[in-house]
Amino acid sequence: MITALIFAIHLIFALIIFTIKWQEESLAAALLNIGLIGILFSVGWSLTGILAQLIMGPKGFGIYFDRDTFSLSILFIVEIFFYKMYYKDAFTAAGTEKQ
Repeated sequence: MITALIFAIHLIFALIIFTIKWQEESLAAALLNIGLIGILFSVGWSLTGILAQLIMGPKGFGIYFDRDTFSLSILFIVEIFFYKMYYKDAFTAAGTEKQ
């Protein structure tokens, strides 16, 4: 269930970024940003999966928080900080001056 929630959050975030970039820049820029999100997600999940394998066994902390869910949670936390820095201009309020 936690895994499905993390996937849903990623999908919603990707759709929001796609829409913002398509409206502000172009379709090509929007597709490039979707590709970036997809690549960072897949590579990040692989790396955090290796880290989670070192920390815990396959069963993890229970039925709903196994090793894959743990690695996705680590990835989600890291991505929050990265995307907050990378896309901070995309979420500025309309009418504010960008410096």
